[in-house]
Amino acid sequence: MGSSERPKKKIHLWKKATVHFLLCFIVGFFTGFAPANKSSFSTRHVIATTASPEISPPSEEIPVKRVEHENGNFDRSVLDESLAIKVQERHDLGPKEEKVDMGKEVNLTPRRLVIIVTPTNDKDELRGVLLRKMANTLSLVPPPLLWVVVESQSESTEVSDILRKTNVMYRHLVSKENFTDVEVEMDHQRNIALKHIEYHRLSGIVHFASLYNVYDLSFFDEIRTIEVFGTWPMAFLSANRQRVRIEGPVCDSSEVIGWHLKNLNNSTDDATRSPVHISTVGFNSSILWDPERWGRLSSTQHTSQNSIKFVKEEVLEEETKLKGIPQDGCSKIMLWNLHIPNVIKG
Repeated sequence: MGSSERPKKKIHLWKKATVHFLLCFIVGFFTGFAPANKSSFSTRHVIATTASPEISPPSEEIPVKRVEHENGNFDRSVLDESLAIKVQERHDLGPKEEKVDMGKEVNLTPRRLVIIVTPTNDKDELRGVLLRKMANTLSLVPPPLLWVVVESQSESTEVSDILRKTNVMYRHLVSKENFTDVEVEMDHQRNIALKHIEYHRLSGIVHFASLYNVYDLSFFDEIRTIEVFGTWPMAFLSANRQRVRIEGPVCDSSEVIGWHLKNLNNSTDDATRSPVHISTVGFNSSILWDPERWGRLSSTQHTSQNSIKFVKEEVLEEETKLKGIPQDGCSKIMLWNLHIPNVIKG
């Protein structure tokens, strides 16, 4: 009996061990498919965020690292990428936006040069003050602008210092002729300026500006529209007489049909002088070096040619080429001349 029970007991132990082994195997097998615990997930996240930027860099940091260098050079590929982006944005514009953008490019037209000619006299006690006033006015005019200042006798350090301190492009010329008549001297100085313009072929619109002139800044925009000759009204102010006198053209739109003159019979004490004030006319400087077109001799062919006289005569004779300014009837006053008694004026 004892010998038969002993094998049965061994078989029972083997069955129990086998069941225990199978249970452990099944538990281990399914444990392998379970999600990782919190500590292992955190570890993976830290490893991913501390990875090298060369493997997975943020997109917004790429341009900074590629463009900036210690030696100041730039990566050409970044500029090419930026250009490609701009081209793509341009293609994405609708028809309306594209028309507006093209309109801005068309408006970039260069301005014509304005050449301001100003004679000065060392006998004028207010010359220094008035030169500074004129310089301040011209500095407000949009470029290009050239100020040609003609001084009598010898070059003055005062005039030179004033011109050097301005923000205006200028030419400083000197007349060494002696005159007893102030008007004749001023015309001589204007002729020196015109010869300088002709010699250097300075292309622009010429305006003769007295130091006693006062301007509306829109005046300089208007005279830039002159093709050949232009004219405009000017108001003369007299401080002691408290009155205003108007000289200049009478217009129908931009066509000159008459004149407001100081002398109603169109004559002056000197028959050689034009009744039209020189500050009320302007012209294209090309007429000075194109003699065949304008029917005059050049200064190199005829040294006694009086350029300022020619300009005054042409203003009265070339009516078809004379343009009234402003174009809407030339009735707007944009230029004033201040009369100060007992002072030499230009």
